[in-house]
Amino acid sequence: MNKGIVIQFRRGRHTYTPRHFLLDFGLSSREEAEKLVGKNVEWKSSGKEPKVIKGKIAAAHGNKGIVRAIFERGLPGQAITTEVEIK
Repeated sequence: MNKGIVIQFRRGRHTYTPRHFLLDFGLSSREEAEKLVGKNVEWKSSGKEPKVIKGKIAAAHGNKGIVRAIFERGLPGQAITTEVEIK
């Protein structure tokens, strides 16, 4: 449960929020997801000099164990389907 996957930007019908992302840690319920609220997460880019972008889990999203994280700056589009790690 230490690693998760970036699913998508937090978005609505007409807008998206560039610093908010939905993360999947393989949890099955909202109650399990709410236990992660307040924990720090890190996304590391691949490449010669990996860039680290830090964020914090803000809330559960829906009833299936997805969480919403707010990062200090927006992740690039290539970050979708890559891993994040709980610190």
